[in-house]
Amino acid sequence: MPKTARALLQLPPGTLAAIEKLGADLAVARLRRKESLKTWAQRMGVSVPTLQRLEAGDPGVGIGIVATALWLIQRDGELGALAAPEHDRGAIEMDVRQAMELGQARARAAAASRLSAERQKD
Repeated sequence: MPKTARALLQLPPGTLAAIEKLGADLAVARLRRKESLKTWAQRMGVSVPTLQRLEAGDPGVGIGIVATALWLIQRDGELGALAAPEHDRGAIEMDVRQAMELGQARARAAAASRLSAERQKD
C-alpha cells in the first residue's frame, strides 16, 4: 500500500468529517450558481469524476484542486491563514511554557546570586 493511502486511512475522524463537509459545501456552492458538473470541472481544469470525488469529500483529492474550487467561489484567500504561525495554538503554548521556564531559571539564578553576595558580606 502506498504511503499516501496509509496516511489517508489514518485521518482523524473529525478531519475526515471536515473534508466531507467541505466537499458538500462546494457542491452546494456549485449548485447555487446553477453550474453543471461538466462546466464546473472544465473551469477547474479537472475531470468530472475528480470533481465528483471532491464534492463527495474524498480526502485523496489534491490540495491544488481544492484551492481551485475555493478560488471559483472566491474563498481561496482563507488558505493563507489556515496554518499561520500566529494561529498555531500548540506552538504558542510551547513558547509560553519556554518563556515561563526561562523566567523561573532567571529568578532562581538571581536569588542564588543575591544569596552568594550576602554570604560574601558576612
